[in-house]
Amino acid sequence: MQSNGIRSADLDEVDRRLVDLLSRDGRMTNAELAAAAGVAPSTAHVRLKSLLERGVVTGIHASVDHRMLGRGLHAMIGVTLRPGSRQESIREFAEEVRRLEPVIQVFFLGGADDFMIHIGVADSSALRQFVVEHLSGQRSVASTRTSIIFDYHRNEVAASFQ
Repeated sequence: MQSNGIRSADLDEVDRRLVDLLSRDGRMTNAELAAAAGVAPSTAHVRLKSLLERGVVTGIHASVDHRMLGRGLHAMIGVTLRPGSRQESIREFAEEVRRLEPVIQVFFLGGADDFMIHIGVADSSALRQFVVEHLSGQRSVASTRTSIIFDYHRNEVAASFQ
């Protein structure tokens, strides 16, 4: 059992292998998945259905090349909110920011920053505009720190923590 009271799903070696394979290539057919895992297609199908029902696998996601969408400049922006009505500010900020087009990911953190926001924009002017208009301009925001991403590698897509 985990410290937050949520019990980890009981996964055997076959389940773990299926999860690993799907996290690397979510477009695998059931036949390909079964062959790679060394099980019968019917076993792979039943096991995947169970993993979905138990919430271990929460969805299959597309990997998008943002450069092809004109959003090749990526940045991580650390945001610190002003002290005060924190719970309300946190909720409002998160809801507003996650709806903005350039936003790829939003992380709510413990530490120096309250949020880390991953965005993709066309160029440095668009990055500046996003930070000034959508972040620094908010009354709840105390400060921002922007880091440009030169390159990154993603092992898998994580589900929401909520």
